[in-house]
Amino acid sequence: MKKVNLSLPIILLLFFAVPYAFSAESAQNIITRSDAVRNPAEPFQVGLRLTEYVNGAARNEVILRVYSKIDQGTGQYKNLVRYLEPPRDAGKAVLMSGTTMWFYDPASRTSVRISPQQRLIGQAAEGDVVTVNFARDYQAKLVGPPEGEMLNDADRKPRKCWHLELTPSNDSAIYGRAEYWVEKDSYRPVKGKFYSDSGRLLKIAYYHNFEEQLGAQRPAEIILIDGVNPKLVTTMNLSGYKAKKIPDSWYQREFLPRLKGE
Repeated sequence: MKKVNLSLPIILLLFFAVPYAFSAESAQNIITRSDAVRNPAEPFQVGLRLTEYVNGAARNEVILRVYSKIDQGTGQYKNLVRYLEPPRDAGKAVLMSGTTMWFYDPASRTSVRISPQQRLIGQAAEGDVVTVNFARDYQAKLVGPPEGEMLNDADRKPRKCWHLELTPSNDSAIYGRAEYWVEKDSYRPVKGKFYSDSGRLLKIAYYHNFEEQLGAQRPAEIILIDGVNPKLVTTMNLSGYKAKKIPDSWYQREFLPRLKGE
């Protein structure tokens, strides 16, 4: 048998390259399993109540209903959003399919193309209320220690988390970059910091009040804190998860005027 001789540089390269490859693969697996905690795999509807707070006092509120379904071709979600309250906004609707987002206003009976970064209320953008798989749109990298680091959750309870960095892998990504903390073992998302394309911190998110919904413990509240002024806070409360057969024909721009809020 021919003997294979490995030089010292090659041995060192293999020694360091193997752990690096393992870490990169693990980071993407972590974000994939965390997505499964946030998002049901089956088509579903859910109610959202968004409340904007300034210095602790509630100022505005919007109630929505979201219909989400995985696009089997891309692995990303297709979304329909129906505005229910306040009365001045009732009947407005949003469609997001792929990289395109349309906003329909019954007052003008027209739909216009909008950006997922467009402000909805307070610290929440239109792209924050739709269902997305981060693993589909971002490349994850472990930036904290592989064994995890301690982080306080929204209730100031310490959690041992993986610290990840997410960078966009396609044009569907809503943010320019994100830091993301996922609790070890449970794969629950705990905290996220989301940045603009220029690197500016836009908002900090805490995932809170986990409840049993459609077969898993999922966050019933997401707390969004302004990246500059921590006294500007918006809460997103999710309720009424329900599995629902949603026809593909709903995810068409022409369907927006006919989307009902039932």
